[in-house]
Amino acid sequence: MRMPKYLQQLESESINIIRETVKSFQSPYMLYSVGKDSSVMVRLAQKAFYPAPVSFPLIHIDTGFKFPEMYEFRDNFCKENNLNLKIFRNEDKIKENANPKSLGMDKCCSFLKTGALLQALKEYNVDAAFGGARRDEEKARAKERVFSFRDKFGQWNPKNQRPEVWNLYNSHIDVNESVRVFPLSNWTEFDVWNYIKYENIPIVPLYYAKKRKVLKVADKLIPIHQYNHSLESFKNVEEAEVMCRYRSLGCIPCSGAVESNAVTIDQIIKELEETRVSERNTRLIDFTSQSSMEEKKKQGYF
Repeated sequence: MRMPKYLQQLESESINIIRETVKSFQSPYMLYSVGKDSSVMVRLAQKAFYPAPVSFPLIHIDTGFKFPEMYEFRDNFCKENNLNLKIFRNEDKIKENANPKSLGMDKCCSFLKTGALLQALKEYNVDAAFGGARRDEEKARAKERVFSFRDKFGQWNPKNQRPEVWNLYNSHIDVNESVRVFPLSNWTEFDVWNYIKYENIPIVPLYYAKKRKVLKVADKLIPIHQYNHSLESFKNVEEAEVMCRYRSLGCIPCSGAVESNAVTIDQIIKELEETRVSERNTRLIDFTSQSSMEEKKKQGYF
C-alpha cells in the first residue's frame, strides 16, 4: 500500500527537522508521552537514522496518574524497539501525595507535569527537546515555531521567537537556553492517523472503542478514578457503561472519552472525517482549569 504524496511530504519535512536538530544541538532528547503523536515521532526518528538506532534518549514524564494500559504499552514498546527511555517524576511532590482532587488540576499539573519536565530537562542538560504538539490542536500551539525558543528558566515568550522562512531554522542559543522542537507542527490529527495506518504503527489500545465504565457529566465521558476532578459544580452526574474510545491521552482524571464504535484504524479515520470537534475537547483540564494553555506554556508546559 503506497503512502499518499502529501504524507510523504510531511514525513520528509519532519525527518529533515529531526536530522537538523541532531546536527545542531549537543544534547537532544525526545519527550515521549506514549500517545499517538509520540508513536509517530518515534517512527520518524527511526527512519531518520536507519539502519542505525535512534541517536537520542526518550524522556517520559510520569505523573503516576496515567492509565495502566499506557504504562504497559510504554515498557513493551521501548523494549521491543531498543529505545533508551528515561522515566522522570517529581518525587518530592509525589511523596506529598500531590493529586488533582486535593490540589485542583492547575496546581497538580504544574507540579507533576511542568515542574517535573523542567527538572528533567535540567538534570539531563537538554538543549533541544522534541515534542509532538501540532498547530491544529489549540490556538496557543498554533503560535509555536518549529524551533521554539526557551529562556534559561525554560519559559516561553510568544513575542520573542525567531522567524522561520523557507524552512530555515535558527539553532543559536546561549548557555542554559534551549529550544523545544516540534516535527509534527504542520500535521493534523487526520494526517497522524493516516500515517499510523500506512506505517502500521502500534498504538495504545485505549484509542480503540470498547465498553467502558465512565461518569457522564454534561457532554463529557469521564473515566472513573479515585482522583476525579471535583464534580460538585455539575448536575446529573451518572455512572454508565458506554461504547467509547479516547482521542487524546493524558492522566486518567484529565482525559475524557468520546462515544464511538471505531475498533479499527480505518473506522477511526472515517469517524474523523465526519467530526467537527477538536480532540482537545476531551481534555478536561482545558475546561476546569483557570489558566489558559498559553499561560501554562509560558511557565514551561509543553
